[in-house]
Amino acid sequence: MTIRVALHHKTEYFYDRPTSLGPQSVRLRPAFHARTPIDAYSMRVSPADHFVNLQQDPHGNPVSRYVFHKPAEHLTVTVDLIANMTVINPFDF
Repeated sequence: MTIRVALHHKTEYFYDRPTSLGPQSVRLRPAFHARTPIDAYSMRVSPADHFVNLQQDPHGNPVSRYVFHKPAEHLTVTVDLIANMTVINPFDF
């Protein structure tokens, strides 16, 4: 039996004046070694004037490292995900 789920996550920070954001490490991507198949995934980051490095931590988990060029009055990270969750008995070995 498979359960199809859609997840939406949004994190927003607002500042009262332009602020240097510095490098931001975002860990909102499913692990490559996860059992749950991911049908669709998107991450949107604002402000748009940035570049991103996709990295892995020592445990094999994905990390998105964002570097922003200019000070900003807000930071928004939005993730949408569609996954097929299968019931798995963790003790079936």
